[in-house]
Amino acid sequence: MRYYKIEVKSNSTIKPPYFMGSMLRGALGFALKRVTCINPSYNCEECFACNNCLYYDFYEKKNNFHQFRFDINLASENFDFALYLFENACEKLPYILSALHKVLTEIGLTRQNYTFEKAEIFVNGIKVFENGEFGSVAIEPKVFKTGLAAKNVKIKLITPLRIKKQNRLLRDNLELQDILRSIYQREQELKTGNRVYTLPYTPQSDTTLKLLQYKQLRRKSSRQKQTLNIDGLIGEMAVTNIDKESYNLLKLGELIGAGKQTVMGLGKIEIEEIK
Repeated sequence: MRYYKIEVKSNSTIKPPYFMGSMLRGALGFALKRVTCINPSYNCEECFACNNCLYYDFYEKKNNFHQFRFDINLASENFDFALYLFENACEKLPYILSALHKVLTEIGLTRQNYTFEKAEIFVNGIKVFENGEFGSVAIEPKVFKTGLAAKNVKIKLITPLRIKKQNRLLRDNLELQDILRSIYQREQELKTGNRVYTLPYTPQSDTTLKLLQYKQLRRKSSRQKQTLNIDGLIGEMAVTNIDKESYNLLKLGELIGAGKQTVMGLGKIEIEEIK
């Protein structure tokens, strides 16, 4: 799995909304269309250039698996966030950086259109933007690798995890296999463009503790002109005697997210070894 991690440091004390993922996704889309669109009509429907348009690929193309996701925290004290690009989307890094620059310095965020003139941007830990100017962005994508596998881990669900099982959103009874299956599905979507429904192996583990709660969360959709539910599970699970393949999948989940709507920052998980 190739990826870029783009980190934005706002260097501001302005406090964002409780959940800023939907807002960031919308702002990036607005800016990306301005950066990439060459259609005089500005209309995506039947556009002559849609098959080569990054905005269309990220926002308008139907039945498409999006090769990016925002990384946020709930109730953040500032507008710091990260944006991951995966696989083929890595080739579009300059366009994404240009769009982020427009968001931060021209378009702004929230209804107040806050801009961040002192913002800094990092790509894979290397600073590429400060004092209003870009430096070199000739940075190679990273390749996902795992280290030594841990036998006992704590799975932290940082932002609401939305997983459907038997066509119903899980509100309780979340099992490790549900998380693993969702990560594997996401991996295959990103790498092959195909949807899968089952794991290629049988996970081995013991779940010893669950401290989960169903978090109610809503977002406003300007496109659909309504408020939408983005509820999901947050909290922690302790898992012991986990097999190596499952551990590696969980670590991949830290990178690509788990469950539904990871693009806007849902399904953020962290894996901590239990000593």
